[in-house]
Amino acid sequence: MNDKKFAFITCVNSDYWYDECVLYLKHLNIPENYSVEIIPVRGANSMTAGYNSAMKNSDAKYKIYLHQDTFVVNKNLLQDLLNIFSDKKIGAVGMIGCVNLPASGVWWDGLRTYGRVLHACEPESVVDSECEEPQGDYQEVEAADGLFLATQYDLFWREDLFDGWHLYDTSLCKEMQRAGYKVVVPNQSKNFWCIHCPKEKPLDPRYRKYQKIFLREYGEELNPEI
Repeated sequence: MNDKKFAFITCVNSDYWYDECVLYLKHLNIPENYSVEIIPVRGANSMTAGYNSAMKNSDAKYKIYLHQDTFVVNKNLLQDLLNIFSDKKIGAVGMIGCVNLPASGVWWDGLRTYGRVLHACEPESVVDSECEEPQGDYQEVEAADGLFLATQYDLFWREDLFDGWHLYDTSLCKEMQRAGYKVVVPNQSKNFWCIHCPKEKPLDPRYRKYQKIFLREYGEELNPEI
């Protein structure tokens, strides 16, 4: 692994969104002696398959997996990640998540959610999705949303279980914990780090399929808060 290198990895099916995503990435401040590569994955059969393919073909120690409609506005993102990853027990950093997964396995149903993302779902409709803020530089969580997940260790994305586009992110968080690493979200009280532009739509019916798979695999490891 090249410990002086970052890789931004994205599954792409719309150049309209991805071009904008890359525009933001190209304006980030790069720490001295570090390099950055930007890796689009097109035609992936699933999010996990696309991420595994890119992961295997990049020697970057620090990999940032983000959606094509996620725009990074924190220009000091890379240095901020290095500061967090100085704790070698931290395996992944997300933007928003929950301390304890509920029995459903769905992070946004959790009782204690932390983090912040600016959501721009429709024209002229911007929502600052701000949950609780960490008391310090970051808060440990059990699961973080897949709109942005940065890692400093390569773990296999469970494409053997999640061969679609749902729950891959919560699965990776559980795999990090199985490997003995922590997942955290940063303190964003001064300003948000990312804008996310997902289109408003009903929950994909296939989500429930992967929810059942997730609970079969990880259900006994959950400790829901009451």
